[in-house]
Amino acid sequence: MNKRSVGTAYEKLAGAYLEQQGYEILEYNYRCRMGEIDIVARHDGYLVFVEVKYRADSTVGNPFEAVTSAKQRTISKVASYYCLTHGYGTFTPCRFDVAAVLGEQIKVIQNAFDYQGF
Repeated sequence: MNKRSVGTAYEKLAGAYLEQQGYEILEYNYRCRMGEIDIVARHDGYLVFVEVKYRADSTVGNPFEAVTSAKQRTISKVASYYCLTHGYGTFTPCRFDVAAVLGEQIKVIQNAFDYQGF
């Protein structure tokens, strides 16, 4: 399997887990000219943008550490564009979650980071 197909497989796995936790998945792999968001969902009244990170084991670091400040800025820009182009208003409550897949375990950090404005 190539890197993209591995990523897609773990994004689907994380999506299934999120659905079990009450998330409604709206889109996988939303792309625009500014970047990509792995999963867009609704949960507890929020529009949620989820970054999925996978590691086979912890020898290369915790999956959460891979969501750098630069990645957070990119996700924030893409989320703004998504809201603008999908009819969500300025006051739509949004949240940024990270789903970390470490081996066979999935852990979700809700509100993992704040919006990183332009």
